Amino acid sequence: MKKMTSRERVIAALNHQPTDRCPIDLGSGGQTGMNASTMYRFRKALGLPEHPIKLIEPLQMLGEVDDDLRETVHGDVVGLWGSGNMMGFSQESWKPFTMYDGTPTLIGSGFECDINEKGDTMVYACGDREAGYSFMMPKGGSFFDNVDHYAEEFDWDVDEEDLTPVEDFREDYQVMSDKEARYLEDTCRRLYEETDCAIMGNLGGFGIGDAAWIPGPTVKHPRGVRTVAGWMMATAMFPDYVDEVYSYQEEVMLKNLEIYRQAVGDRIQVVCISGTDFGTQRGLFLSRDTFRKLYKPHYKVVNDWVHQHTGWKTYYHTCGCVNDLLDDFVEMGLDCLNPVQFSAMEPAGMTPERLKREYGDKLIFWGGGVDTQRVLPFGTPEEVAAQVKERVRVLNQNGGFIFNTIHNVVANVPTENLIAMYEAVLGHKII
Repeated sequence: MKKMTSRERVIAALNHQPTDRCPIDLGSGGQTGMNASTMYRFRKALGLPEHPIKLIEPLQMLGEVDDDLRETVHGDVVGLWGSGNMMGFSQESWKPFTMYDGTPTLIGSGFECDINEKGDTMVYACGDREAGYSFMMPKGGSFFDNVDHYAEEFDWDVDEEDLTPVEDFREDYQVMSDKEARYLEDTCRRLYEETDCAIMGNLGGFGIGDAAWIPGPTVKHPRGVRTVAGWMMATAMFPDYVDEVYSYQEEVMLKNLEIYRQAVGDRIQVVCISGTDFGTQRGLFLSRDTFRKLYKPHYKVVNDWVHQHTGWKTYYHTCGCVNDLLDDFVEMGLDCLNPVQFSAMEPAGMTPERLKREYGDKLIFWGGGVDTQRVLPFGTPEEVAAQVKERVRVLNQNGGFIFNTIHNVVANVPTENLIAMYEAVLGHKII
């Protein structure tokens, strides 16, 4: 088979066609990246120039993948990111921020934080010191967690009659501005013309019920049901309220999809729609009936729009054991499933062999290349290489697979294991 460009390779895989080698993604999205501290050490081990790591996604402390790193690991996908981030401020006018382990990074100038008496880093919502804290990184940690900062009068102890779904979430989900659309158009054109990589459009905005968004991280004073536990209870106690919120999100999403299509056209190959987690290590967060009633109809509307108006593939992230929802994912029009968490799914029969056999012609598996809970951080280089080779052998048959780890590469992963991982995928040395 003739050598393919990165874009050709990914497009073939997305169409379930054989490729000259397994396509690789590093850092195109918020679940396929690498923690900044690990990236800093990885770059050093590869002999690449040392510099502060720019935080492309500060909540999870994901580092921006520079061209030299992507080319070294033969990455085939680049991410089209918006001008803002999950902390509610713009990615511009970068300033220094040092991680607990000493890793030098750069973060948007809107980042405002304090260190409390325990040594934890507390971050203000939208960079506004009058809005309260919305994120916390515990002392010695390497990423942030959400902090509930909802208005007290809209705490969980309310009657359903006091909840106003659209007003409660109007600030969270808004129609894209002309300025943002122009930013995306210019950035997408540059990525398309200056690289031969496939482009992942990180549009997001339709992670309905997403635990990362329910607390309102980009809203200064959230209102309504705003704790994750409260939201899970609301799906049973206040289903009409939940459905109205999702209907509002759907309305906004369809408007944003049209704007997005006008901005990026056919230059992107994949669009990230949702990051809602539906699985735990051993099963679902909610019943299949609840998913079919409250989630699936809204997802189908959005996926149908994408397929009717564009050539993009839809990409959804959901962690955990989602064995019982795979048929529903296919029926609602999902194309790419990430992170393919075999470490959680195996007890339910979700082995790579079964997944490829039963869904290999229906779903593109974006991830699943190596276990990031045990093997990659704690295994030997030989164990990492063995698992990677086996996953590629099974999942890359006749396309339909983009190599990535099971979720992001976290802090403290040995660099020798990362080198072993990429060399196993490629079949040759990278240093």
